[in-house]
Amino acid sequence: MTPTLIALTGFISWSLLLLVLMESIRSWLVLTKAVPANGFTPDNANLSPFMQRLARAHANCIEGLPIFGGLMLVAIVADSTALTDPLAYAFLGARVVQSLIHLSSLSATAVTLRFSAFAVQMGIGVYWAVCLIVT
Repeated sequence: MTPTLIALTGFISWSLLLLVLMESIRSWLVLTKAVPANGFTPDNANLSPFMQRLARAHANCIEGLPIFGGLMLVAIVADSTALTDPLAYAFLGARVVQSLIHLSSLSATAVTLRFSAFAVQMGIGVYWAVCLIVT
């Protein structure tokens, strides 16, 4: 597998891991009768701050997947992974770092670091898009 395929699979897997974590915690809350099965909001607004951050971290992945995953998929389909491979792991690392920071804190420093990790992804995405269009 190329780095682009690994990064795309990693991005999808990371999104899935966050979903599984959220739904495992929600299931525990239902089983322990802490929250009724119909008592959840999409953003976990009625739950702990961690659960709210987890919902947003997962949503951030889902929001980015069509854009960044789409660029990786275009490179794969066009047999142009030579354009995306060099930064594929950096992209995935920045995505995971963004999520981990999101899960850990909402402090001003954390938000700045989280945005920095997202800015890296945006920069890589713009670079990939330009390279794929020009090639």
